[in-house]
Amino acid sequence: MRTTELVDGFRHSAPYLNAHRGKTFVVMLGGEAIDDGNFRSIVNDISLLHSLGIKVVLVYGARPQIDAALEANSIEPAYHEGVRITDESSLKVIKQVAGSLQFDITARLSMNLSNTPMQGAQINVVSGNFVIAQPLGVDNGIDYCLSGKVRRIDTQGLRQQLEKNSIILMGPIAASVTGESLNLTAEEVATQVAIKLKADKIIGFSANHGVQDENGEVIAELMPNDAQRMLTSLAEQDTDRGTLAFLKAAIDACRAGVPRCHLVSHQEDGALLQELFTRDGIGTQIVTESAERLRRASISDIGGIINLIRPLEEQGILVRRSREQLEMEIEQFMIIERDALVIGCAALYPFEEDNAGEFACLVVHPDYRDMDRGSLLLKNIVNQAKVRGYSRLFALTTRSIHWFLEHGFQMVDVDALPTKKKQLYNYQRRSKILALDL
Repeated sequence: MRTTELVDGFRHSAPYLNAHRGKTFVVMLGGEAIDDGNFRSIVNDISLLHSLGIKVVLVYGARPQIDAALEANSIEPAYHEGVRITDESSLKVIKQVAGSLQFDITARLSMNLSNTPMQGAQINVVSGNFVIAQPLGVDNGIDYCLSGKVRRIDTQGLRQQLEKNSIILMGPIAASVTGESLNLTAEEVATQVAIKLKADKIIGFSANHGVQDENGEVIAELMPNDAQRMLTSLAEQDTDRGTLAFLKAAIDACRAGVPRCHLVSHQEDGALLQELFTRDGIGTQIVTESAERLRRASISDIGGIINLIRPLEEQGILVRRSREQLEMEIEQFMIIERDALVIGCAALYPFEEDNAGEFACLVVHPDYRDMDRGSLLLKNIVNQAKVRGYSRLFALTTRSIHWFLEHGFQMVDVDALPTKKKQLYNYQRRSKILALDL
């Protein structure tokens, strides 16, 4: 990697480092991911999240390992409605598998070798009776036996351990109030823990790069209702089980208040970090509201606006605005925000005496200019101008003449400007003047 790429990577990741610090992530690690050759790298990346100040609850599953162990013991796996039926002989094997995986994952998180990403890491891994379970009971005459579901979660105990900077490791076995051990699904444990903890994210893994559409393209973002339709459709196809399990968990979690759930591939090295620390990610996220929104700017957005417009000011494309000027004019600005980053802005300056407004300071981040966000900002400014009763909107530009013409503006001369703007016109810049009748 060239030095400039390394520097750019750090700079682009910095906003996400700040945004994620102190947040709570529930990581759902299925047995398929544990079996994958990339598992060691995934554990390293989870420990990196911890070192960055993120509170991690790691919930592991073991379905393929359990199926293999049952087969080795000549026990036929039994399911009803996709849920394992767990008799006493099966539970003995399941406890052995789950216990073995718990020790293996703990050992991985405890690794502290030189020349590895874990060098210098001092991680306390905590497991315990944080989940109290109850039997699933009988469904349509089918007895689930020792298969269970979450009854209660010790939220206070979990928070205490997270505040002590521990990673909490939870498996698919939990105790009941009667002292029995019950077999749960990792998806339900992860979902209920995330809901009760009011976690900021659930992160899941599958063989694929997120949820894919009919053309095999990754869908970057889904709302819960859209995800529900996808789940119904994919369930009828030969879809990776990790994807189906994640979608169900994510839908339930989002509808219960968990803001975002991310699905990434367990086969691609670094997919977790790419998803969390780059602008566009690499997988699919299920969100309670879009990661991108258009809103009016506030004082707290000034730093983001400055970062956005300063490169164009330095190139002479925009007239320089000082921080003080932006503070005075901030109410005139609209911004597009994505993941707490300002990726677009525009302003409407009023000229009430001429019944007109100026459409100014239109900037969209270079990485986001392929989705017509400039048009979205213009549409919003035009609507504002109409509400105010303006008859005309005008703009000054040195580089974007064709863009304005494509959006219905017409070239006019200096005399068409409002009186106050005409007095401020800089003849040295020779900006082109365009107007849109409203």
